[in-house]
Amino acid sequence: MRIDVALNPAEIASLPTRHLAHATCVVFDILRATSSMITALAGGVTEIHPVRTIEEALDLKGDLPRALLGGERHGDPINGFDLGNSPLEYCSLGHRQIITTTTNGTIALRNCEHAEAVLVGAILNLAELSDEVRWREPEDLLLVCAGTFAEFALEDAYAAGLLIATLPGAELSDSAHAALAITKLFPKPIDALRAARNGKALAAKGRGKEVEWCAQLSRFNIVGIMEQAVIRAIEA
Repeated sequence: MRIDVALNPAEIASLPTRHLAHATCVVFDILRATSSMITALAGGVTEIHPVRTIEEALDLKGDLPRALLGGERHGDPINGFDLGNSPLEYCSLGHRQIITTTTNGTIALRNCEHAEAVLVGAILNLAELSDEVRWREPEDLLLVCAGTFAEFALEDAYAAGLLIATLPGAELSDSAHAALAITKLFPKPIDALRAARNGKALAAKGRGKEVEWCAQLSRFNIVGIMEQAVIRAIEA
């Protein structure tokens, strides 16, 4: 297995032109999009439809009138949507469909859609995610760090490094080595998330509980997979 890491949105923007036919992609947007998605799936949500823009979300709502609209822009809830991007909002939604758009996470997911498989990654499901990757034994594993606006996000690279650490013997790119090195700087996930710019920004807004939620290691035994632009839980 060869492991590479896309560390910033500039790399993600080029993914639609990258040959990924034999690659499994794992997308991380730890604070908070993919953490919210894993929380939602664990709580019984049946489908998550990630889209790039608010306009796309509203158009899709016309086709799925019972779906909830969720997401954020600049970290804040979108006016007129049912949900924001806090994982705490997604704990107990039951068997619902969600249409979501976020600044970085949903774009990263959709830019990977031509890969052999696209998995939703979080610290919350890390152990199950590792099991799924090892079961699939992909020729190439690309870990996609959604980032913040146009910049690198520490928490996403940290989560990618946590996953790499569970896959000994793989051939690592330089960026994969860098992500693995980041994990050694922080004894616990919460340390990394609180040190990250996004973690500090959320704490400053009184959202420290969301940071703590996203830092829980392997809370959920669930993996989300995106197929034909729809995320569902992988059946055990």
